[in-house]
Amino acid sequence: MSKVIVFLPAYNEEESIGEVIENIPRSFAGADKVEVLVIDDGSTDATVAEAKKAGADHIISFEKNRGLGAAVRTGIEECFQMGADVGVMIDADGEYPAWQIPDIVKPILNGEADYTMGSRFMGTIKGMKFHRRMGNYFFTFLQTLLLRKWLYDGQSGMRAFSRQVLEHAEIIHDYNYAQVLTLNLVRKGFSVLEVPIQYRVRTTGTSFISFKKYMTNVVPAVYREMSRPVSKIVGLDNYQSKNSKNSDNKVTVVKYD
Repeated sequence: MSKVIVFLPAYNEEESIGEVIENIPRSFAGADKVEVLVIDDGSTDATVAEAKKAGADHIISFEKNRGLGAAVRTGIEECFQMGADVGVMIDADGEYPAWQIPDIVKPILNGEADYTMGSRFMGTIKGMKFHRRMGNYFFTFLQTLLLRKWLYDGQSGMRAFSRQVLEHAEIIHDYNYAQVLTLNLVRKGFSVLEVPIQYRVRTTGTSFISFKKYMTNVVPAVYREMSRPVSKIVGLDNYQSKNSKNSDNKVTVVKYD
């Protein structure tokens, strides 16, 4: 049986974080211990109080807002330090289905993947606005081109990491994590699977995403990540022997009832 730690990067999410935490399964097949870690990214509202009320086991608070990339980096590092066999990240805004956490953890527990992403575009994306959908398509296609590996949803806010991935994952900028993290892990040889999830657009709070900031921060970071050398952690032979279905450079999509 394995220890799973679910971490939520959160910035001013007092209206939604409690419901997300309450919907996190505290035990499921293969995981006898599930803990919840909140990375409070300098919230100025009652995010921390609501997280405690909902039963968060651990809370780490930044004195001031550092950015989503910095919060996710800290979440990954803390999961490793706390002894997690599997770390899970889920947004605190209520858009992602916490009840589907077992679905994205299962391929890792079964040895089918090192890194999984909940895929909205293989599941449901009710209510997503046109410009956001186009932005997701663009950045996912960019990752597909750079990695020569087909992806469906490279911007997902719901992911799971093996212990080895927790140890070696790097996020090179503080603004965001979505693209550079996947580029980093796949370049290191870790296997990735996408699992269909049911997504719903947030009904409370405000998204931090700004088109100008996104383009001026994310695009240069993608260039920096692809320009720097990284060491191969998982050999190609080992990777293919673990899951021959991935040998065609396409992401395997795992569906669970």
